[in-house]
Amino acid sequence: MGIAADMLISWRHPRRVIRRRLDEGVREDRALIYLIAGCGLIFVAQWPRLAGLALADPSTPLNARLGGALLAWLFIMPLVLYAVAAVSHLLARAFGGRGSWFSARLALFWALLAAAPAWLANGLVVGLGLPQPVQSVFGVVALGGFVLIWGASLYQAEKPGAPS
Repeated sequence: MGIAADMLISWRHPRRVIRRRLDEGVREDRALIYLIAGCGLIFVAQWPRLAGLALADPSTPLNARLGGALLAWLFIMPLVLYAVAAVSHLLARAFGGRGSWFSARLALFWALLAAAPAWLANGLVVGLGLPQPVQSVFGVVALGGFVLIWGASLYQAEKPGAPS
């Protein structure tokens, strides 16, 4: 099944999708693509908010703000997320998880990519200047979707019977 379809299905059946992705074998290239694509989409989702901040405070131009977000999301966050995946694997292993380092990475990176459309919608809502309660709802949905997809994916990746 295609990436876009799996991203949508992940919102209802994350364990099924990550199982299918894990069954494709250890593919670090795919995991890295999921990570970079997810971080790239979240970087794009920041544009409307950064444009609004640049209009409100022109002392820091939009290009500087975009450059900072680019550095953060495409260079720093991938390193941070590799570390988060390692810590999540160690915690899962402490509670009886039987997955691999790769399965923990794939669970996190896939969750990031699957939740990216919600972050894009959140960025659009912020860019349109909708009321704060609406922005908060979209933010909670984006963050909650990511956490739930990651949790379910990590459970599937680390459950007994998973490859070690």
